[in-house]
Amino acid sequence: MTHAKTIKALVVSAVLAFSVTAACADQSGIASVYNYGRTATGERVRAGALTAAHRSLPFGTMVRVTNRHTGRSVVVRINDRGPFVRGRVIDLTPAGAHAIGFSGLAPVTLTVVGRG
Repeated sequence: MTHAKTIKALVVSAVLAFSVTAACADQSGIASVYNYGRTATGERVRAGALTAAHRSLPFGTMVRVTNRHTGRSVVVRINDRGPFVRGRVIDLTPAGAHAIGFSGLAPVTLTVVGRG
């Protein structure tokens, strides 16, 4: 392997490692509720399911969502893309929102707890 290829391989490895670490780090922001249509995975959005939309986490990722006002948390499965409103970090189904005590918008912290 040439010197240039070795450096390129190291840079790619570093970028991938950083991306995985960043995706696994806690994230804070605003959660919203959604209940319509089909998800990016092709599933139908079900109001009673503990699923959610996130912009970048891989489908199937299990995420603990904690309401910073109530301290309540729920684990949801990422099966959709979104939210597409600035400042929002996750869209929850009504069941997920109800589990942590809100119905519109709420300040939350996200923690990845597993990969599906």
